[in-house]
Amino acid sequence: MITKDQKDNLFSLVKSLTKSEKRQFKLYVGRLGVNSDSKFLKLFNLLDKAKAYNEASILKSGIVKKQQLANVKAHLYKQVLISLKLNPSHQNIRSQIREQLDFASILYHKGLYKQSLKILDKAKELAIVNEEKNMAFEIVELEKIIEAQYITRSMSTRADELAMQAKELSAQNVIASKLSNLSLQLYSTILKTGYVKNEEESHMVTKYFNDRLPEINLKKIGFREKLWLYKANLWQSFLLQDFLNCYKYASKWVGLFHQNPSMINLNPVFYLKGNNYLLESIYFIRNKPKFVKKLDHFKATVNNIKFNKDENVSTLIFLYTNFHSINQYFIDGSFEEGLELIPKIEKELIEFNDRIDPHHKMIFYYKFASLHFGAGNNKACIKYLDKIISNKSLSMREDLLCFSRVLNLVAHYEAGLDYHLETLLRSTYKFLIKMNDLHEVQKEMIKFIRGLQDIYPHDLKKAFKNLVETLKTYEDHPFERRAFLYLDIISWLESKIENKPVGEIIQNKYLAKYAP
Repeated sequence: MITKDQKDNLFSLVKSLTKSEKRQFKLYVGRLGVNSDSKFLKLFNLLDKAKAYNEASILKSGIVKKQQLANVKAHLYKQVLISLKLNPSHQNIRSQIREQLDFASILYHKGLYKQSLKILDKAKELAIVNEEKNMAFEIVELEKIIEAQYITRSMSTRADELAMQAKELSAQNVIASKLSNLSLQLYSTILKTGYVKNEEESHMVTKYFNDRLPEINLKKIGFREKLWLYKANLWQSFLLQDFLNCYKYASKWVGLFHQNPSMINLNPVFYLKGNNYLLESIYFIRNKPKFVKKLDHFKATVNNIKFNKDENVSTLIFLYTNFHSINQYFIDGSFEEGLELIPKIEKELIEFNDRIDPHHKMIFYYKFASLHFGAGNNKACIKYLDKIISNKSLSMREDLLCFSRVLNLVAHYEAGLDYHLETLLRSTYKFLIKMNDLHEVQKEMIKFIRGLQDIYPHDLKKAFKNLVETLKTYEDHPFERRAFLYLDIISWLESKIENKPVGEIIQNKYLAKYAP
């Protein structure tokens, strides 16, 4: 019995093919001399036309019997992958080195040692230049096997050379592996538990990092090891909410690519992610001129015709470009200006629908809601928040769900939708209480929200003032301040007290603090 996932795998693969890849597949199958009546080709054409995967309609078409289906599907899956592998757009330095290694191995097994060693030597050079040290190590290991059978007197130092090379490559691979493990473990901590919430957690993260950081001589390590080193430092800085250090290591990460431009096309995903974190850290530091400059440079680089784009890279470019294009309006409270981005992004979201996970869609909705809220469009804000709150199947970061609820409450209050308020207060309160690890800011918000029901209208301003005073104590708190990045609740309360739009309050603050 084939599971739904397996069924969908083939269907998703066929549906992901571009027009040229489909053409390439049919040419490849033609070259194999496969009859156009063959089962797997018929199945390919059927899946290509289908809107959704339906096993019953496949069997009904009579292409294949039920007991043959699993085998035909497995065969088709493999053939599609082989044809993609042959497609020039999927061939890069890595696949070239891998191919050369395969050729050398065949020549060695045929007893053509000299030819094999010649190919290996070139492949090794290519691997080292392009920082593919795992493959370089693999090549040296094969060279050692061949040399053990084929040592000529003229090359008496050859064995020592290879042994030395293997030792160096192995040492660098060990460093890279330790750093990538550390980086991945810190990243996983962020996803699981979020940012540190107190001094104790902060010490734990710092100790964990220092205990696992290998001894490193910066002059002796290459591009790959430096990349993992900067990543690990970046994740530690994010966990500790040390945004200046985030900026420092994200700059080093992106700078490393600009010092080694050939690496951008070889590792486009790492380059994009580095830029994403660089922009995020500048956003947290609230430096708008620097932010706009880096965002423009990023857009110019990725829109350049020389920048290699496959489906995965195009999706990341779409996400990062648009997230940060919105973020620039949050820095200084210019919400009105940011509104024009929303219809454009919504239209593009439809095109990327199959490639963007629900979590990222919800982040967009939260940003749209926040833009509308800042611009005073409370009903539009509620519309986008509803898409997040009503999505029951969603597993997303708790902090985002929490702030969506709080913002929803505030927007209802602002819009004068009082008849909903009672029910909303109860459901928000219930939801927040269920959350695992509430920050102090969230606790104060709950207390305040609960008390709103018992406040006479003429006492509201006083209640707002009291809450502002309480929250201000957390504004610069190392472990609490992040809450304000999701929802600038203090500025909203001040807008209530001063009777001014929230955008105006944020703009004035920005100008007072950051304007030249």
